[in-house]
Amino acid sequence: MTRRAIYAGSFDPPTLGHLDLIQRSSELFDQLIVAVGINTSKTPFLSLDERIALLTEMAEPYTNVTIAAFDGLLVHFARQQDCRILVRGLRAVTDFDYEFRVALANRKLAPEIETTFLLAREEYSFLASSVVREVATLGGDVSLFVPPSVKASIQTRFPAKRATE
Repeated sequence: MTRRAIYAGSFDPPTLGHLDLIQRSSELFDQLIVAVGINTSKTPFLSLDERIALLTEMAEPYTNVTIAAFDGLLVHFARQQDCRILVRGLRAVTDFDYEFRVALANRKLAPEIETTFLLAREEYSFLASSVVREVATLGGDVSLFVPPSVKASIQTRFPAKRATE
């Protein structure tokens, strides 16, 4: 039996914390789908195509990882992908509270799908895409938070800020 898992998020932008979870999940499961959620109620920092391209580059070393976009409920996407495991990262107690409620709702909607939680490494426990977006828009150096390709993509959006790094 193939153990297929989905690691979903907005990845706006992808961070070193995301990369760490992709790497660790790729070792735990036979196949990992990194699913980029489409949220039409938010204005994204990076376009969907940019996020998919960056994640594809980040995941290149992991032959069992694919990148896909999805719209709607994650459990519906998981069923379409014939997947029974969702991977979620936890950074802090506040993440657990939110993720626990989402996991219980998903269990009600799709009892055959399990949620697996992976703890963030200590060095990424503070890291969120929102932190990266704020640092980038205020002209800070994001190189400690994102892979080089993501940094380059961000710098093209904020070229005037590059001189302050």
